Amino acid sequence: MGATAIDLRSDTVTRPTAAMRAAMMQAPLGDDVFGDDPTVNALQDKVAAMLGKEAALFMPSGTQSNLSALMAHCQRGDEYIVGNGAHTYRYEAGGGAVLGSIQPQPIANQPDGSLALADIEAAIKPDDAHFARTRLLCLENTFGGMVLGIHYLRQATDLARRHGLATHLDGARLFNAAVALADGGDARAKAREMAQLFDTVSVCFSKGLGAPVGSALVGSRELITRAHRVRKMLGGGLRQAGVLAAAASHALDHHIDRLAEDHANARRLADGLHGLPGVLQAPANTNMVFVELAPGAGSRQDAVSRLREQGLLCTGLYKLRLVTHLDVSADDIDRAVRILRETL
Repeated sequence: MGATAIDLRSDTVTRPTAAMRAAMMQAPLGDDVFGDDPTVNALQDKVAAMLGKEAALFMPSGTQSNLSALMAHCQRGDEYIVGNGAHTYRYEAGGGAVLGSIQPQPIANQPDGSLALADIEAAIKPDDAHFARTRLLCLENTFGGMVLGIHYLRQATDLARRHGLATHLDGARLFNAAVALADGGDARAKAREMAQLFDTVSVCFSKGLGAPVGSALVGSRELITRAHRVRKMLGGGLRQAGVLAAAASHALDHHIDRLAEDHANARRLADGLHGLPGVLQAPANTNMVFVELAPGAGSRQDAVSRLREQGLLCTGLYKLRLVTHLDVSADDIDRAVRILRETL
């Protein structure tokens, strides 16, 4: 491939910055299974306070954080309403059903990533022994890089509460959504405003925020206590986890506002592909660009392989997906545009 490859497969491919590595090396440590790792405890207090919740629990992964939330909210035979394209339904190996005996009730995501309010209401089961008990509404923000606005989130969670449902937000990229909604204002305030609408929220540190590992689940003290038991059951009890929590804490302090750079780079990438023959669309949503190839332009997997040969890494499950992150510069984006235009 010659020059160093430009890796746009995901924002999970980032490496810790030098300052983050220093914070990890200097972190005071304990045994988190005993609850005495000071760095983990400080991180949990920080993210709970930031999002306006009573408590938080540090998790190895977003998948485990979401599954712990499902199992904290629901019992065997219960049901959660979720988008048919949502990560908690489509990309987490069916954990809620397999490990929690919780039935997913998928409904169609709208083009903007939302779930239609009428569809949510229609999916709620009556209190009858024939049906699983509908207990929980799960939403996701961002969804495929698209931002669900505060007004919609309020409408959806109000609807859920009117029907006695709990609410969970898969906020793996919550801070990307917050930066976009703040539009140059206080992104932390926007993140808190969104979190206040939900009973539990999962946030990821190892995507746009650039930490090597980790997520957190926030909610009431009672729900987090339940989730703590589930985390142990799932093998998520870690020992000197402060090494990882220090990276997450550094990310919260230093890497939220800079997400706007990733969003700008995604727009730069989409603009650079405008009018490219064989490309039907290249919309930019926060830090993601999706490229749809025209009929006859070849397969996505062939395109992924040819781009890799030229030094550009991306994925192509449904469309070509290119994700900007803190290890990608504007110069990298310009080179990526050249490779895409030459190859596609």
